[in-house]
Amino acid sequence: MRYLGNFMLCLIVLFLPMQFWAQSHKLQFKTVHGSFKVMLYDFTPKHQRLILDAIKDDVYKDAVFNRIIENFVVQGGEHDDDIAQREKDLPLNEHHRLSAEFDSRAFHKMGALGAGRDNNPQKASFLNQIYFVVGKTVSVDDLDTIEQKKDIKFTKEQRETYFSKGGLPRLDGDYTVFGEVYEGLDVLLKISKLKTNEKDAPLQPVSFEIIEIKE
Repeated sequence: MRYLGNFMLCLIVLFLPMQFWAQSHKLQFKTVHGSFKVMLYDFTPKHQRLILDAIKDDVYKDAVFNRIIENFVVQGGEHDDDIAQREKDLPLNEHHRLSAEFDSRAFHKMGALGAGRDNNPQKASFLNQIYFVVGKTVSVDDLDTIEQKKDIKFTKEQRETYFSKGGLPRLDGDYTVFGEVYEGLDVLLKISKLKTNEKDAPLQPVSFEIIEIKE
């Protein structure tokens, strides 16, 4: 029994750090309203690499949160209208997208980081548009209704997290989630409550800077 106990202890010591270190890239978003920190998921590697490369290439150098909807999302980067305008004369094979990465561990809880997209049937992501989930309170009936409507099944972890944190479960399986806010969620919630115009653009521009956190 002592041997078994020591063996189990070794397993715990071995695997807990691996789980803790699993997500190897973190970002800081700096805004005039404060900063918040984001963990990128290693299990959505294509989207992780996309944003890391974008940071290195200054893609988000002069970016703004251009679509803010309280209890829904805070969206930034290239706007849908700008993408549509840029692509209007291009053939479909030149509408560059990143294929979707769906994982049950990545879902639309409050603070989740997702990739925007248009109505393409592959549900592939825009290359330079991101959003953060604000969402709202989620009930058992909400999840049960979504399961029936979309013919999906929420995991135990997803259900417990939605009930405790809230979010936007109706977007699961339609938009790729590839990270989450782990510090400074109050800053994101503050931004989500800013006054906007009829197009959901904030009355005062909200620029942001993304810095990769080196640890």
